[in-house]
Order: sequence, then structure tokens, then C-alpha cells
Amino acid sequence: MSKIKETSTNFANKQALADECPEAYAANIIGGQWALVICSWLISGKLRFGELKKKLPNITERMLTLQLRKLEENKIVKRTIYAEVPPRVEYELSPIGYELKPIIKQLEKWGEKHKSLT
Repeated sequence: MSKIKETSTNFANKQALADECPEAYAANIIGGQWALVICSWLISGKLRFGELKKKLPNITERMLTLQLRKLEENKIVKRTIYAEVPPRVEYELSPIGYELKPIIKQLEKWGEKHKSLT
């Protein structure tokens, strides 16, 4: 995943659009190939890293880690570490992350409808 340099014109344009447009701001957070899919799986409840990886067999461990970190930084996903041996880590949607549920369900309906037209 290439990261946009904060000095680039592309970054400045993306930032300005996100500042002015709430839809663009939201798309920057949950957009991309994996973030929305991860959130879709977490709607059903807590999952461990390995469980998420099994549900997303085409994602690399590195990409899954990066996506989970980004979602955690944006307060969409909550990570809980249990003091056990071996340590157990679970991921779940935060309260604001759960607010995505109707949006994700609507995107699912739209996707099914659009896919049937093509």
C-alpha cells in the first residue's frame, strides 16, 4: 500500500476535499479495498486476527495489520488485548463503527442490484 506523501499536491487536494465534504472524509476512512470488508465481518461481533485472516484469504497479514491499525486510529475498530499466555487480541467495531451497519447493509443491497444489471 503506497502512502501519499504529506507534501504532495494529491495529499493537499485530498485533505482539502475531506475538510469541505463530509462524504469524502468518510470515504477516506472506510474507503479502499479492505476496510469496508473488515467492518462487514466485524458487524457480527468480535474476531481475532487469525479469524479475520481466514475470512479474507486473499489479504496479506501485513495488509490486514495495516488496515486494522488505520481503522483503530480512526476509532472505527477497538482492539482488546487480554493478559493471557499466549496473549489474546480481539477486534470489534467501536460504537461509532457500529453506526456503519445500516450503511454497509445498504451498500450490500446496492451492490447486489448493480451486479445483477451487468
